[in-house]
Amino acid sequence: MLKIAIQKSGRLNEDSFKLLKSCGISIDNGKDQLKATARNFPLEVYYLRNGDIPQYLRDGVVDLAIVGENLLFEKGTDLKTLLPLGFSKCRVSIAIPKEAPFDNVKDLAGKRIATSYPNTVQSFLATQNIEADLHIINGSVEIAPNIGLADAICDIVSSGSTLFKNNLKEVIKIVESQAVLVQGSHVSDEASTLIEKLVFRISAVLRAKESRYILLNAPNNKIQAISDILPVLKSPTVLPLAQEGWSSLHSVIDAHRFWEVIDELKAAGAEDILVCPIEKMVL
Repeated sequence: MLKIAIQKSGRLNEDSFKLLKSCGISIDNGKDQLKATARNFPLEVYYLRNGDIPQYLRDGVVDLAIVGENLLFEKGTDLKTLLPLGFSKCRVSIAIPKEAPFDNVKDLAGKRIATSYPNTVQSFLATQNIEADLHIINGSVEIAPNIGLADAICDIVSSGSTLFKNNLKEVIKIVESQAVLVQGSHVSDEASTLIEKLVFRISAVLRAKESRYILLNAPNNKIQAISDILPVLKSPTVLPLAQEGWSSLHSVIDAHRFWEVIDELKAAGAEDILVCPIEKMVL
């Protein structure tokens, strides 16, 4: 049985379960459960406090975890990351009151910085040869400058709306973060085999999210030029149409280059272009 830790509540919890569901894994996660078992895959899910997960991985209580990279920067630099998952993106940043002057990182020297990420901040300051006074706070870090507890804060930032509401401005981005799949320190041979199967499924889901299936019609004398634009896989599928001298091409394109590729295809002679989402993509 494979054991995976997931944050007990919050957005990371919701997105993690969406990912497992996309992998065809059904989990009955009732309210206030601490552990749940999948119905169609040898998997147990442990609902844990975010900050406790790295130690559970080290102790061998769980084999895998879905956590934010920001947690690994702070508490789990020794743990092995298997896959970036592409959701729960944020950054760990330093912010100061809007009215406070700021020229560069040297302005942090001697300042009081409130944070829930002391190891991350200290490591960053060390690379800059800067000494500052850290105040470790668990909870609402943003209020610290307003009550005179600190001159600056270091916390995770997503949209920046929380900083704005607390009259703060982001001045330094320390690291970017997203959800990642992490492996524990003590994994059995049986668990390793199951991890390979799970990683295979997750990879297929993630590739599909980044790709689009495309169908188009083109004159036969334009097929080579269009094929040079298309292949994400080995090569496009080419099928003759009932209309003589024309064919239908099927392939996959990168979702991030969607409009750019469409413009190139039209310029190369493609017509009747149809683009569809992909549910899974197995290579």
